[in-house]
Amino acid sequence: MSDRTFADDIDAAVDAVGDAWRTLSGKRLLVTGGTGFIGRWMLEALLAAEHRYGLGAKVRVLSRDPAAFARKAPHLAAAFELVAGDVLTLPASGEPVDYVLHAAADASAELNRTDPARMFDTVVTGTRRVLDHAVAARATRLFFLSSGAVYGAQPWDTTHVGEDWLGGPDPLDPRNAYAEAKRAAELLGAIYRKQHGLEVVNARIFAVLGPLLSLDTHFAAGNFIRDALAGRTVRVEGAGTAMRSYLYAGDLTAWLWTILLRAAPGSTYNVGSEEAVSIADLARRTAALLGDAGHEVLGRPDPGWNPGRYVPATALIRRDLGVRQRVDLDEAIRRTAASHGWRP
Repeated sequence: MSDRTFADDIDAAVDAVGDAWRTLSGKRLLVTGGTGFIGRWMLEALLAAEHRYGLGAKVRVLSRDPAAFARKAPHLAAAFELVAGDVLTLPASGEPVDYVLHAAADASAELNRTDPARMFDTVVTGTRRVLDHAVAARATRLFFLSSGAVYGAQPWDTTHVGEDWLGGPDPLDPRNAYAEAKRAAELLGAIYRKQHGLEVVNARIFAVLGPLLSLDTHFAAGNFIRDALAGRTVRVEGAGTAMRSYLYAGDLTAWLWTILLRAAPGSTYNVGSEEAVSIADLARRTAALLGDAGHEVLGRPDPGWNPGRYVPATALIRRDLGVRQRVDLDEAIRRTAASHGWRP
């Protein structure tokens, strides 16, 4: 994918949010997790909106390594103030802020497996510190990027899980540290809304695809694209029966900014695609789209936290906020691959 195509994706996200961007005119924002995959897309869209609307927003981005981020994205480093630190050490005082976008969380499957205590603490204690900071800074709104993992194992006969689903992860299984931490963090947000009047809104994010996504982490879709681009057989280690859906990052970005700027206080929305696909079929489609070096399913036991369904219902956000999915799964695979050098 060319830089021009990526810029077109960002422009499309800015278009989708529309005049709601003007809510940020002259406002002060604090962004945590701005150097990650989702945070980077959010900042790219914010910068494009700044150029288009002349918002005059003052943005601080918390980063554990500002110098490294500045090397990776010098245009963002030049546009926004980078603040060294992390959510576990964020003080409860500081400059006044209007909006807090809390996207910081280590979604590493390896960390969740090897050090679940650290995973849980990073999400829960980190969120508590961000909430304290928001209150001390007299913030109006805090937007928490949660996860569809809060629902736990989705029943097979529930094709799309909605926000009213009251199931949850097994609290006796350490593999659910990340999921339970996100649930606890959402509860903290509800408590701070009640006790401090902070406008907390949540997005429960499901699987995503798009440029800037690393192909070497635990995400099956990224691994499949990596192998297809290398001309290797796309391999499914497990049975491939798990069901997933993938929202393109451009759509994700538009949905998230729309929630932050337009959602009612206390709102929680699923953010993801309803286009369900089995992991085996995802491997087949990826191989076919990117050169067809073939695929295989090995059928080994699945060690992951969720070998079942992970597909959201999104009727609520589409009804309330008018968002829609513009990029389907096949095109999301193509655009992600193109950003890593693939050409049709």
